[in-house]
Amino acid sequence: MNERRVFVTALALALGAAISLGLARFSYALLLPPMRAELGWSYFTAGAMNTVNATGYLVGALLLPRALARLDARTIFLGGGWGAALLLALHGVAGSMVRSDALLYALRGLTGVASAATFASGGLLAARLGQQPGARPSLVLGLYYGGTGLGIVASSLIVPPLTWPVAWQGLALAALAATLAMGWGTRPLAAAPMAAAARGTGFSARDFAFGLAGYLMFGLGYIGYMTFIVTLLREQGASGATVVAFYILLGCGVIASSWLWAPLLQRYRGGQPLALLNALLAVATLLPVLSAHPLAVFASGALFGAVFLSLVASTTALVRHNLPPAAWPAGIAAFTSIFAAGQIVGPSLVGWVADGAGGLARGLAVSAGVLALGALLATRQRALKQPL
Repeated sequence: MNERRVFVTALALALGAAISLGLARFSYALLLPPMRAELGWSYFTAGAMNTVNATGYLVGALLLPRALARLDARTIFLGGGWGAALLLALHGVAGSMVRSDALLYALRGLTGVASAATFASGGLLAARLGQQPGARPSLVLGLYYGGTGLGIVASSLIVPPLTWPVAWQGLALAALAATLAMGWGTRPLAAAPMAAAARGTGFSARDFAFGLAGYLMFGLGYIGYMTFIVTLLREQGASGATVVAFYILLGCGVIASSWLWAPLLQRYRGGQPLALLNALLAVATLLPVLSAHPLAVFASGALFGAVFLSLVASTTALVRHNLPPAAWPAGIAAFTSIFAAGQIVGPSLVGWVADGAGGLARGLAVSAGVLALGALLATRQRALKQPL
């Protein structure tokens, strides 16, 4: 595969990240203020919607190894995209016709399953693509995870002009178009399912205990910001144009992160990247808590966007640096599962704190503290003594 084809394929994979996280998950921050106002939700209920979404993501991650034994990763990758597009469309139906919280909970949960299918299998495909001649592995992974920024920017343009039920339909159309492009661009990656024995070879959770713990704290901490930051800005008096500009800046930061952090991910085999990026996220999360000044707000969005998906990429790089290719699915699934577990607790925790004294500012301060703890834990993660 020549260098140009590698790049085109990596961009097609990046659309999977755009769907699974940018359109299916992080668009919720933009939709939350009007949904909360119209449906009368508490902060806890608003956070619980993302908790259910994260629970579905965990279910999908746990099912992934079994699915990989029966289907090739590309089939799962595309299936998740089709499923997400359908489910996003049903969100709009639930909003405009049924107005049922129970139905919205179910749809958020199923969307999480579809997102895990696309995002985790896409990470595996990106790791494989990085081994092709002419590919730079860390840049391929950075491009893949940076694709989330495309989904965030698209959400920023689709959601604000529309009522929230119609906005869900717009997101569904964007997901449908992206899935079609994914199918065309990833044709060179079709492969047979991996044998069960090969999937589990060489991975031990004990070897990655501190990395997994640091990543759990990341899942707990970052999701509070990505769920409630737009609501906080609205409560601080930010205009609609400011919020859109903030979220576009955040999305552009995600896209740029693939170039910013690729050398770091390539250089270190241990937990150093995970530690540094968690610490930077803690700073980004605190900035809008400490000040509502536009400079602090935009600095927060730019820094958070430029870091958080590269932190996800850092765990894939950690697996790739320290395990043989046969063990990558098990390693990626383990980190995906621990990430999902953190995301289950994080939104409801922040919502529960925010419903008390101190509001959302205190909730996001808790998120920042959790991220700082994750940075400390990750400093203890060492590379395996012998490359495998």
